[in-house]
Amino acid sequence: MKESSSFFEVEMFPAEVDGTDHPYAAQFREMLENVAKEYQCALISFEVHEGTVTFSFDSDELNAEIIEMLHEKEVSKV
Repeated sequence: MKESSSFFEVEMFPAEVDGTDHPYAAQFREMLENVAKEYQCALISFEVHEGTVTFSFDSDELNAEIIEMLHEKEVSKV
């Protein structure tokens, strides 16, 4: 398994969502795993702490696309 150099940290849920077993977190993880399948890669880390989700993929291509989407979102706010 390839180790990722990119981790994404997103304030996603209320602080009560404090673990990967919470239904919201489990649903989000499933979505991320489906995205990984589309890119023929793997979700290599997934953690949830007080509503903040940290995750990474083993695909530089997917990581780059996520960064580009986040950049476009920031630019559109300006």
